Amino acid sequence: MIDPIILGRLSLVFSKMSLMAIGGSNAVLTAYQYEVVDHYHWMTNETFNQLFALAQLAPGPNVMVVTLIGWYVAGLLGAIVATLSMLAPACLLALLVGRLANRFIGTNQYRLLQNALIPLAIGLALASGLNLASTQMSNWIILPIIAGSTAFIFYLKANSIWSLLIGALVVLTAHYSGLMSFL
Repeated sequence: MIDPIILGRLSLVFSKMSLMAIGGSNAVLTAYQYEVVDHYHWMTNETFNQLFALAQLAPGPNVMVVTLIGWYVAGLLGAIVATLSMLAPACLLALLVGRLANRFIGTNQYRLLQNALIPLAIGLALASGLNLASTQMSNWIILPIIAGSTAFIFYLKANSIWSLLIGALVVLTAHYSGLMSFL
């Protein structure tokens, strides 16, 4: 039997995150990590990173990590509660804001708000990425992989899947050649 208190906490955590996720689900990844790893101790950093990696490799929206966290914490019901809690508040807010925004499109205030949200979304996404990377910095190979991936995508305008595949090959090669252990 799933503890209703855990389901309530899952709902509360992801309802809060839903309203802060400007720029998408990955923008508040650091907040997810804090809540599920540090605050509630539902999983370790390694487990969180593995669930995030799995969500990124699977087709579908970035919010899939929320479903995986819910599944890990409380099974199928946890996955449903976490996903609905992440999606419902943002959808309702988007509906309300969309109706109000139609009245203000084209005004200076609308453009100002729109332009102000861009750096906020970029900053949240960068902070999440740096936080995830910092949990793996004990392995010397991670920093060159991050730097190389960033340069590869930025300068060559390559699809990020190639960067993921190359990084995975480098890590697997380092692991199986005995240069380092990742397990």
